[in-house]
Amino acid sequence: MHDRPTPPRWLRWTLVAVAAVALCVGLGVTTASATLSLGPHEAEYAVDTDGLVVVDLGPLGTLEIDSPLPLGLGVDITVKEIPADLSAVGASSTLDRLVGDLDSYLQFYDSPQVTIDAATAALLTDAARRTLLALALLVLSGWGVRALLGADRRRELGRVLAPRTWQLTAGVLVVTFVGTSLVSSDVGVPRPGRPASAVFDGTALEGARITGRLAGVIDTYGGQLVELYDQNEAFYEAARDEVGSAWNAWEIRQAVRTALAEQPPDDEGVVSLLVVSDLHCNTGMSTVIEEVAERSGAEVVLNAGDTTMNGTAVEKVCVDAFAAAVPDGAEMVVADGNHDSVLTSEQEAAHGQVILDGEVVEVAGVRILGDRDSLETRIGEGTQAAREQTPEEQAAALAATACEDDVDLLLIHTPVVGLPALESGCVPLQVSGHTHQRSGPLQVGRGLRYVSASTAGAASGQPTVGPLRGTAEMTLLRFDPETHEWLDTQLIEVTPAGEATVYDRVPMPAVVPPVGELDDPAPLVSPPGPDEPAETISPSESPAVDGPLAP
Repeated sequence: MHDRPTPPRWLRWTLVAVAAVALCVGLGVTTASATLSLGPHEAEYAVDTDGLVVVDLGPLGTLEIDSPLPLGLGVDITVKEIPADLSAVGASSTLDRLVGDLDSYLQFYDSPQVTIDAATAALLTDAARRTLLALALLVLSGWGVRALLGADRRRELGRVLAPRTWQLTAGVLVVTFVGTSLVSSDVGVPRPGRPASAVFDGTALEGARITGRLAGVIDTYGGQLVELYDQNEAFYEAARDEVGSAWNAWEIRQAVRTALAEQPPDDEGVVSLLVVSDLHCNTGMSTVIEEVAERSGAEVVLNAGDTTMNGTAVEKVCVDAFAAAVPDGAEMVVADGNHDSVLTSEQEAAHGQVILDGEVVEVAGVRILGDRDSLETRIGEGTQAAREQTPEEQAAALAATACEDDVDLLLIHTPVVGLPALESGCVPLQVSGHTHQRSGPLQVGRGLRYVSASTAGAASGQPTVGPLRGTAEMTLLRFDPETHEWLDTQLIEVTPAGEATVYDRVPMPAVVPPVGELDDPAPLVSPPGPDEPAETISPSESPAVDGPLAP
């Protein structure tokens, strides 16, 4: 009998490491799980090996589709918040809940890839965490066993096992890769009684099988939903094309002006900032925002707040969609609004966005001050204080910070909160949203204030999903970091008819010192103009409106 050749020590340890990593990766991947959203509900996502993506809706039934994952891997999605017994919910409360959830379902259906990408990233992260934990436990266990055996016993076992290194490594790999697929041996086998729903033909869910009460609902109303989805996709795809055409037309006009000018403008070093506000989960606009940001070469996207409707965990899909609209190399700076929450800020920060919290930050050479709104508005619940600071205290704190540091821009959701800072003369420009109506740039106190309309086309009493019901607006600002001067504004509009307009740049107005400034101390709040009502800082700036578009 021939002696088996013993691999060199370095090769033995390499093979042991390969087998250990493969075993731990297999364990980590097949046990990965995450808590995310699915439509208006939280859901538990868990990897398994049945080769199916299964959405479990409790008494409503299930939705099954063949998994696109390799090696027979699938995903089980268990939706929470659905009663175990449908009779436990009264008809009235059920109807109210369904009406309130409609926008969330449509947001999910409008951008399913965002949910898929988020789930994939979360499951991969959890798989990596579990793999590293398993490796750490394996290494610690190995060291523990090594210490217990002692040197003599280790040498004895080494003489026996070293020649079998190749066989042992192959055995571990076979157990890992083949063993995990045994459970999925029925992948691809048709399941009796579960025919594919024809509603999904031609969509990403083609071939999906529906069970339970959900099957009747999908068969009855699914075709209408697919049709609405197709209309929505077509509208925003066309809107993006319209924006591109409008931008081309503006560039031609600009080139003609430059050719006719005796001295062309010097744009070297100028920073472009794109203002969006009151997005209210209209994820369809994300591709239009992306088009404007890319065409303009915006280095900064200024989000003036109200990205979501209620600041809930399930609205992460909205945050993810708008984060995807920011071009590579650009940064988004956010002053969250009264329809957002601390959780919204955390979701945005996870994408690397700059979340303003009362301190000055410098982005692309622009020194920006701002904070999230001190009030929170929830649909059906009204407006309540969300922080220890009142709006008046927040306004005073922002003014004090502005005067203690160099500030180029104040970004705050509710316009009136910036009044003391503008009156102080320590802020040259304030950008806000909240009102859903564009205003400015107009002089307020010793600075300029610009209020952006809704980038979601948000109109009072109307949902913000589906094709636009109001005109959506974005604004480009240009800033010279050498002179610290704001140069101009440029408005971009998309109408409910899908028509886009890129307006010419408008120079920033000059700030005129208030009359008597040298003789009298500046008032805390400037008197209103002839067409402007007096402004005060109070919770009434965020009215409690029981509708989807409360400012």
